[in-house]
Amino acid sequence: MSTVQPVSVSPFTAILDGERDTIYAELMSRGPAHPVTTLAGVSGWLITGHEEARALLSDPRLVKGGWRNGAYADKLPQDLARGLYSHMLNLNGADHNRLRKLVTAVFTRRRVERLTPRIQEMTDELLSAFDATEPVDLMSALAYPLPIGVISELLGVPEESRESFRRWTARIIAPGICTFEEYEDTLHDLLAFARDLVASKRGAPRDDLLSDLIAARDGVEHLSEDELTSMIFLLVIAGHETTVNLIGNGVYALLRHPGQLALLRDDPALLDLAIEELLRYDGPAQTTLPYVAAEPIEMGEVTINAGQSVVIALQAANRDPVHFPEPDQLDLTRQGAVHTAFGHGVHYCVGAPLARVEARIAIGTLLDRFPGLRLDADPGTLTRNSSMIMNGLSALPVRLR
Repeated sequence: MSTVQPVSVSPFTAILDGERDTIYAELMSRGPAHPVTTLAGVSGWLITGHEEARALLSDPRLVKGGWRNGAYADKLPQDLARGLYSHMLNLNGADHNRLRKLVTAVFTRRRVERLTPRIQEMTDELLSAFDATEPVDLMSALAYPLPIGVISELLGVPEESRESFRRWTARIIAPGICTFEEYEDTLHDLLAFARDLVASKRGAPRDDLLSDLIAARDGVEHLSEDELTSMIFLLVIAGHETTVNLIGNGVYALLRHPGQLALLRDDPALLDLAIEELLRYDGPAQTTLPYVAAEPIEMGEVTINAGQSVVIALQAANRDPVHFPEPDQLDLTRQGAVHTAFGHGVHYCVGAPLARVEARIAIGTLLDRFPGLRLDADPGTLTRNSSMIMNGLSALPVRLR
């Protein structure tokens, strides 16, 4: 067993501008694997290198623990844990493949393309509500409401229920920041909502993703009740929060790099390539959900023992200087560099196409509508939300003119 030093300064609670990237860079300089304790109190390994991250994300020796893989699963009532943690990101092999096949059959590129005009319409509505003479917090005025609106329309969630999502998300993405009791109460609320929603769609199906998921069949295979409610949990929490942070981090990165912003304004056709570089430079997710080593794995000078937890630091992998020349530079013309912002391998994010479309429309329309857009705060005063999984700003104050 290696005597590598444990992570002494947690990136998960680092909230100052640039602080997380500094911590991850220091960790990468020491090696690819580091003993760490998550915010939920689980001890394991944090993997930071790009090559190592991609290799492990395709390694069959890393497995998921099923519904027991969720935060505090050993402390939560089993009915609650099963009802929200039985999603495909927590499953392996045949179970994972069955769910992914059923989900991808209805969560298609065609459905995303069909939703694109509505995403544009929602973006236009949000931007039209801005008072151009006053400062605006882009997180609360655009980055949060757009993805919530999109995922709600996709699932068929009534508008009056959507406000709860933000409150639930803030707690669920940061176990260990709120108390366990607050976390458990939030899960109870979300599961009750998900079960009611499934029941209503089963009784009166509509043209939405959830109705199609309820009806989805692969031979005799279908989604169980726990799998349906867990899919809602996954889409509402991981799905919309990822896009929130992609929009917020992306706009912030552009405003901090006026030369790159000018380049994009001069050539709007660069936007698709720019989205990929923004995902790499300051992606929406810090880490994957935890894996478990099914057998010993050699990682540099470290042996990860069977049964130990493993978390892949996507944010670190995307700033690996071995893989990305000048990784700390934002370069919207960067070519050929494959990032890990949406993961890699069998658990690659099924919602990545939708997130890209939302970011392209939100950022492109914002820049077009407000050519004088600029920060309205000292970057040193902006903070990130404490979280192990997500990487997002608490607020993004801007001036529109």
